Amino acid sequence: MEIEELQAAWLQMSKDLNQQKKLTNDIILNMTQEKYQNKFRNVTTYETVGAFICFCIALLLIVKFGKLDTWYLKACGIFSLSYLIVLPILVLKALKEIKTLDISKNSYKANLSHYVKAKNRLLRLQQIGMGVGILGMFFIVPVFSKISSNKNIFEIGLKTEQVVLLALTILITIVFCVWAYKGYQRLTLSAEELLKDLV
Repeated sequence: MEIEELQAAWLQMSKDLNQQKKLTNDIILNMTQEKYQNKFRNVTTYETVGAFICFCIALLLIVKFGKLDTWYLKACGIFSLSYLIVLPILVLKALKEIKTLDISKNSYKANLSHYVKAKNRLLRLQQIGMGVGILGMFFIVPVFSKISSNKNIFEIGLKTEQVVLLALTILITIVFCVWAYKGYQRLTLSAEELLKDLV
């Protein structure tokens, strides 16, 4: 009888230990999921605010589009609108895709594969945004010059101080874009290491 009682106690302890192990694994997964999502919370907030500002500027441009009275100013306006509307939507969509990864639903391999694809897409969009944003200065400046002061800078040209200001703005934009891109790289690397810690 003692052996049977010992076996029963052993089986119960084994069952309790397995339940405790499963509970611990669930807690670790939930904590990792929370940490993972928190990593992208701030950047999502910044990108949402940035997208809102871009949409407001695009709305202003749509309202004042009639002031663009030449084909090349209209072309600049269409390019500016595309940049101000399409890129923020794509970035927010990419952030949502990377942020909503559900660690507990898939295997480690599937999660990592999904993450790497989403990360590469997000970083590629940031690279495209940097290039188009710098190039966009040459399209946005003439549009807003015409809208705000009714001056066509293609016809009247830029004064020396305006050229210096434009060059300085482009330089600041390049520095900001590089800084932001490196921040995205650090963020995505940190999130990837968090996922790899689950092994």
